[in-house]
Amino acid sequence: MKNMFKALGLDLILLSFIVTTALTSAANAADNAGLIKTSKGNVNIERNGASLPATIGTELFVSDTIVTGTDGSVGITLQDGTLLSAGPKSKLILNKFVFDATTGKGELDASIKRGTLAVVSGKLSKTSKDAVVYRTPTSILGVRGTEFIIEAGDEEK
Repeated sequence: MKNMFKALGLDLILLSFIVTTALTSAANAADNAGLIKTSKGNVNIERNGASLPATIGTELFVSDTIVTGTDGSVGITLQDGTLLSAGPKSKLILNKFVFDATTGKGELDASIKRGTLAVVSGKLSKTSKDAVVYRTPTSILGVRGTEFIIEAGDEEK
C-alpha cells in the first residue's frame, strides 16, 4: 500500500510539472512580440539579466532589449507585421506589445535609446491613433501607419 501512494505521489508531481510547463509555455507564447529575421555583426538580446546572441529565428518578448555593436544590424518582424531595422550602435527596448490577430487591435510601445531605427508600420498603427508609440531620450512619437526613420543620440547618462 505504501508503494502505491509513493507511485501516486510521483505521478502527481509529474502531472504538476507537465501542467506548469504547459502554462508557462502558453504565457511565453502570449508575450511573443516577434522574431529576428536578419542579423549581421554583433547583435545581442538582453533578457532577464542575460545576454543572448540575436540569431535568425530567435523569438523576441516584451521587455527584451536589442543591442547592436559597431558592426551590427538587425531586422525584426513583429506579430502584427511591423518591420523594424536597427543599425550599428543601437539600443532598442520592447516596452509593450499586445496584438489580437483576430481584431487587429493592441498596442506597441518601444524605446530607441541610441542609434537608428527604420520602421515600416504594421496592422497596429492602422487600428487606433494611440496604439503605437516610439520613445527616444528626447521625444515621443505617436504613429498612424507609415514608414520612417528614428535617429537617437547617446543614451542619457
